[in-house]
Amino acid sequence: MKYAKMTGSGNDFIIVNNMDRRLNVADIAPLVPKICARGVSIGADGFFMIEPADTKDVDFKWHFYNSDGTTGEMCGNGSRCVARFVHRLGYVGKNMRFLTGAGVIAAEIIDETHVKVQLTTPHSLVIDKTLDAGSRQIKYSYVNTGVPHAVLFVDDVESADVAGLGRLLRYHSAFAPAGANVDFVKMVAPDILRMRTYERGVEGETLACGTGAVASALIAIEKGLVKSPVHIKTSGNIDMNVYMVNGTPYLEGEARLLSEGEMFSEAMKY
Repeated sequence: MKYAKMTGSGNDFIIVNNMDRRLNVADIAPLVPKICARGVSIGADGFFMIEPADTKDVDFKWHFYNSDGTTGEMCGNGSRCVARFVHRLGYVGKNMRFLTGAGVIAAEIIDETHVKVQLTTPHSLVIDKTLDAGSRQIKYSYVNTGVPHAVLFVDDVESADVAGLGRLLRYHSAFAPAGANVDFVKMVAPDILRMRTYERGVEGETLACGTGAVASALIAIEKGLVKSPVHIKTSGNIDMNVYMVNGTPYLEGEARLLSEGEMFSEAMKY
């Protein structure tokens, strides 16, 4: 199975071209956790399979899986990587629309490595609520940007308990049954946010999160802390910009092609 390895701001992905439908998604899906395992296989935060769309309203569709094999509705950084991947293969021009589990996404190739995507309309916005987390009360905000996100503004994002508190809130009853990604955010300069994210499906901290960047920027705008565009500093040191235009979010940044190759059966056996 041929594949490409790409990264969007530190989120890395395995992408497989199935535009000829030669692969059966049902056969590949159970293998995703093995393929995405680091150290013993190729390793990635997520896995995409690209296929023709069943409607003429979009250019193609994706099947997206988190590294633990669960289906993902949406992935902001992954959408930028997928857009560059499909454009590079010559299936689409610089502007495209594709179908995801969260709806239709529009993307634009800015230059060789930079991609801008228009995400779905955010919903379920909540600002500054409080919940009980163990012996503590945690103030959080919430929004669904294609993926549910709980956003916590903290005094020191570098020392934040992303693993412990992130996991606790990810499974908190307030976000049941789907759970939520948890973003730890601090404003470090005018219109600049530093963000770390605990991602469900990966079940740990990732170097970046595109939908989390949009969620953090949107909530910071709503709280009056920043104005659009918002610059997001990531743990992967490949930053992103979030734009809000009449309530519609746009995410722009690098989508890097790391390698292309052939996946051997040994990648799925351990």
